[in-house]
Amino acid sequence: MRAAVFHDAKDIRVEDIETPEVSEGKVKVKVAWAGICGSDLHEYNAGPIFIPQGEASPLTNQKAPLTMGHEFSGTVEEIGEGVEGLEVGDKVTINPLITQEAHENPLVDMYKGFTFVGLGSDGGFADYVLVDRKNVVKLDHNTSLELGALVEPTAVALQAIRESEMQFSDSVAVFGAGPIGLLTIIAARAAGAKDIFAFDLSDERLEKAKEVGATHAINSGNQDPVEYVHQFYPEGVDRTFEVAGVSITVNQSIKVTRPRGMVTIVSIFEKPIELNPMDLTASGVRISSTLAYEPDIFEATVKMIETGQINPFPVITDHIELNEIVDKGFEALLNDKSQSKILVRLGGEK
Repeated sequence: MRAAVFHDAKDIRVEDIETPEVSEGKVKVKVAWAGICGSDLHEYNAGPIFIPQGEASPLTNQKAPLTMGHEFSGTVEEIGEGVEGLEVGDKVTINPLITQEAHENPLVDMYKGFTFVGLGSDGGFADYVLVDRKNVVKLDHNTSLELGALVEPTAVALQAIRESEMQFSDSVAVFGAGPIGLLTIIAARAAGAKDIFAFDLSDERLEKAKEVGATHAINSGNQDPVEYVHQFYPEGVDRTFEVAGVSITVNQSIKVTRPRGMVTIVSIFEKPIELNPMDLTASGVRISSTLAYEPDIFEATVKMIETGQINPFPVITDHIELNEIVDKGFEALLNDKSQSKILVRLGGEK
């Protein structure tokens, strides 16, 4: 079968590999669509970050080279012994989070050791993938598999809203209008945000931000975000989401947030940043951070998409074939800031 295999930074190859054989407790999924995530892009550009190299992951016993892809959907192709609640042909999405299951609180458990299908084990940039039953989430038979591939990044955004302790009618700022930033805007709007300020350097992405619910979309290369926000909220906004992952936006996020407000960091950082802790101490601004999602958030995301409470479809900007994943996928995302979420067509079922 075909698979996009990570060997090293800037070295992802579409190769023919053996099709996995189903085993006890496992589900073989025929992949329909897989999204390229920002974390995938960081792995390609500056990795390995999460992908184990040299020593195998203690959670999966796998290491590079491995097949990437953790945002994906498909249909059940085959079921291993002991698997219940699924039938061949079911539409599914994958919750790719893998933890030690060492703590009863799933949020604590996540941070005691984690990896992801597609980063710590073979993932969805392939014709078929083998996953544990517990990672498979059934979709309604009417649900679009394209939307199914957007559940995982949307769950990241919903978890960010929870971590921010946002309340109905809060004012919000979002730094970074890439796919997670856009999904955070969608989630904040669904959670009752009163005003949403979006900041980015790409006018194309800012147009998309307005399309999905931002009330203000500002090119921070042309206008200072702190000055702009303070025109409307002299003390700052209630909740800020940092989704750009660079030093300047982290510092700006703190300065646009009101005293005792919350900055939630959602980014993956490729290198350390500079931060003056006195900007926090002197303002009372609090910082939270988030990486993935709790199980109930993932399940809620599926329900909210299926009922139309959240529509992530507008973040999709392109569909490509697997053999185009480097040039029209990773390189396009690095160099073309009009791109947001690129879906890779595997089976392509709707």
